[in-house]
Amino acid sequence: MPTFYELTTNLFDPVHAFWENRKTRRAVSVTQVVAFLLGIIGIELNTQGLLPPALAHITPSSHFYAINLAFTLVLIQEVVDLIFVLPCSISKSLGKQLEILSLILLRDAFKELVNLHEPIVLVDSLTVVAPMLGDGVGALLVFVGLGFYYRHHRRRAKVPPGPWLYPFVAFKKFLALLLLVFFLVYGLWVTWQSAVDGTPHHFFPVFYTVLIFSDILIVLLSHTYQPAFHSVFRNSGFALATLLIRFALGAPGYYAPLLGVIAMAFAFGISVGCDAFTPDP
Repeated sequence: MPTFYELTTNLFDPVHAFWENRKTRRAVSVTQVVAFLLGIIGIELNTQGLLPPALAHITPSSHFYAINLAFTLVLIQEVVDLIFVLPCSISKSLGKQLEILSLILLRDAFKELVNLHEPIVLVDSLTVVAPMLGDGVGALLVFVGLGFYYRHHRRRAKVPPGPWLYPFVAFKKFLALLLLVFFLVYGLWVTWQSAVDGTPHHFFPVFYTVLIFSDILIVLLSHTYQPAFHSVFRNSGFALATLLIRFALGAPGYYAPLLGVIAMAFAFGISVGCDAFTPDP
């Protein structure tokens, strides 16, 4: 009889391979382009009064909403990538979460465009430029911080894996499968409710809240395999960085990019500090 670890691995690996397949990635990219174009066409039809009432009720009237749709689709792809990165190291999973945060800040910057009239008038756009710059600069700083974060991890000394690695990774694969199911079910529910109510329901903040609990579970589980103080401190610090990312997603105004930059700096500081002062194995 195959063990729990073997069953989890045999189920996770084919799904991961399918997602990483070049044809799948290309199909996802084409879907994003088509959805963006259809969004523009649908909004234009709505402004001309050519859509039936049922569709007109859920279709916005500003063409800038198509940009928000495009970035939302990109974020969905990144979230799925994050789920499949979860069985990797905790530091790599945190890096993917910071990538998503930078994209969310960019999306928030473009979301300010819906407050403008078409065509854009410079005088009317002055009140929108400031929050756009705040989110954009925050996204840029997180992106630059990620560059230093990844560069540092490429230079880290590789620690040989121990016998605990296979069951630990297998458990994280099982958790990733559960998150994938939740992502699909909850995503479909949010889409349905948004269509029925005619108002968007929040998806990413809720998913990040669930992700925080999964990160805490991984941290607690890692303590049973890596009970050393420095490993416990490092993994717990990364979990705190994830919590700061969640706060950034729900923060109003300029607090969102500020908390995002703080989360990036904290994650980099934890990584550098722990690698500098961790004793040799």
